[in-house]
Amino acid sequence: MMNKKTKKRIGLILLNIFFLTICFLALIPILYAFTLSVSGEGGAISSSMLPTSFTLKNYAAVLNEKPFLVWFKNSMVLSVGTMIVAMSFAVVAAYAFSRFQFRGKRAVLLLLLLLNAFPQILSMFAIFRLFKTLNLLNSQGGLILIYAGSMCIFSIWNMKGYFDTIPIEIEEASKIDGASNGQLLTKIILPLARPAIIVTSVMVLIFVWNEYLFATTFLLNDNSYTLAGGLYQLQANDYTRSWPMFTAAAIMVSIPILIIFFAIQKYMVSGLTAGGVKG
Repeated sequence: MMNKKTKKRIGLILLNIFFLTICFLALIPILYAFTLSVSGEGGAISSSMLPTSFTLKNYAAVLNEKPFLVWFKNSMVLSVGTMIVAMSFAVVAAYAFSRFQFRGKRAVLLLLLLLNAFPQILSMFAIFRLFKTLNLLNSQGGLILIYAGSMCIFSIWNMKGYFDTIPIEIEEASKIDGASNGQLLTKIILPLARPAIIVTSVMVLIFVWNEYLFATTFLLNDNSYTLAGGLYQLQANDYTRSWPMFTAAAIMVSIPILIIFFAIQKYMVSGLTAGGVKG
């Protein structure tokens, strides 16, 4: 009979095989898209899983024949701008909700959570009328305000949970040493909360990078499209649709997010768990 150590080892091997199988199945659509992007002209359904020929002309066509770099710049402006605006307010608000007691605090938090629960499309018509009145249609600034307002709620809740895990004794000791509230926040709290700030910022950036509905509704011409809107334009016309070109563009859109994800991977676990000094 097998001893406990052997059974445990076999169980771990089977578990690893199971997870590797799940990962492989999840990668099949991505591998298929990459195969299609490096193949020649052809349809998405008729193409095989393995490329019959290898070519980068689809990637070159996206860069040379389509305003891909313009779409990329627009996405960068919206994503980074939203991240800066949303996190600037969210960090301060989350710290206030975490550390200060004031009347209506719980009610405000629940109200923010309730507002975030409604689908965005419900506010589409009202926002469109407001933008038209304020002459903000086809404006990146107006869209940043909308994105920042919606993502600020998520960021506040996410950051508040992390600030709650930082021992208040650290702040009390800093105040005894003569630190002001500003110094306490910038030199003590923010460095301790760096993992959560980085992870939350990237989640905001990814949301805006992939957002499609508002971007295609309020940005009205080809030169103002984001990458999400640009991808739709690549396959919107049945007569000019090219699936190899579309998959090449989709992979190019995904590469910056993958780079960012791998760059912050070490913060992912610590950014979602308790930080600071443990008592």
